Amino acid sequence: MASRDYMHRLPDSHSSLSRPVSLSRRWHIDVPLLMLLLVLAAVGLGVLYSAAGGDVHYVKRQAVFMVMAFVGMFVVAQIPLDVYRRWSPWAYVGGCGLLVAVLFVGVGAKGAQRWLEVGGFRFQPSEAMKLAVPMSVAAYLHRRTLPPSFFTVVGALAIVAVPAALIVRQPDLGTSILIAASGLFALYLAGLSWKMIGAALMALVAAAWPIWQWGLRDYQRQRILTLLDPDADRLGAGWNIFQSKAAIGSGGVYGKGYMQGTQSQLDFLPESHTDFIIAVLSEEWGMRGALILLLLYILIIARGIYISFIAQHVFGRLLAGSITLTFFVYVFVNIGMVTGLLPVVGVPLPMVSYGGTSLITLMAGFGILMAIGTEQRRVSF
Repeated sequence: MASRDYMHRLPDSHSSLSRPVSLSRRWHIDVPLLMLLLVLAAVGLGVLYSAAGGDVHYVKRQAVFMVMAFVGMFVVAQIPLDVYRRWSPWAYVGGCGLLVAVLFVGVGAKGAQRWLEVGGFRFQPSEAMKLAVPMSVAAYLHRRTLPPSFFTVVGALAIVAVPAALIVRQPDLGTSILIAASGLFALYLAGLSWKMIGAALMALVAAAWPIWQWGLRDYQRQRILTLLDPDADRLGAGWNIFQSKAAIGSGGVYGKGYMQGTQSQLDFLPESHTDFIIAVLSEEWGMRGALILLLLYILIIARGIYISFIAQHVFGRLLAGSITLTFFVYVFVNIGMVTGLLPVVGVPLPMVSYGGTSLITLMAGFGILMAIGTEQRRVSF
């Protein structure tokens, strides 16, 4: 009897050989990940209330965004992975088309042109590419022999480079870095050889001077110079970093107490409710509070890595690993720029910084993680 014939004669799900499907798996909910995200959301709202100076307006809006994000995560988790794999090229092409439209008819604000407005509704197409790019790279690699050959690597890099270059033009260096990282992580997890990684690093070092001269805008160069010498202009370009370091250092081990931080409550700390919100947490709760927040992030990342290990096929494994590592980049870049270890690039702290679009995109990624983690195992012989 052929194996296919034997598989067709397997008992159905109601037989004694079948295990009952739990409610969480039936609804594609990863309970440990959901619990961690709920705790992180509660912490984020508490810190935001203090960072906003007790203004409930921000907290109410963020709570609405969080409800929408969790609902979106649940909906996204119900979609079969095969649908994501088959539709990822179309999502990629459509997203790139919207990025091109931003360059011509986009809405500008604060010196950047990053949004499209349709019928009074404004949205940022680059946010969708945070998911479309890793999905497209994972789908591209899923159909090819792994570890990837040189030509396969070139094709994957092209998929990453097009949207990253379009977003740099807006300009939005932070989002461009996140999108490039999401695609490169999928390529790395596919088994990219160390020789290719070494060659890429050497090429990057060789391109550093041309990028500095012709690839960066004046304000981006200034941010790098401020990173190297933040004390050179404390009242100008170095003000943000100087104040964030002062807030973090003044918190000590135990902090000054909830809503008792002087740097944030007296408005010395810029962007306290968005990019620099972890400085508020560190000033009020000290190193103890910052470590608790970092522990939550580490547990979420560990759960994502576990899901990537139990994925049923290459596409799911690469996509889960890419989403998880991109989440790590979110955390690493934000904390790095607030503490003066990295240039300020405008990356929010996940689920703590105020903002709706990035939060919804982030939670959609966790919905895909849940879809991967709860995918039904198939019996084969």
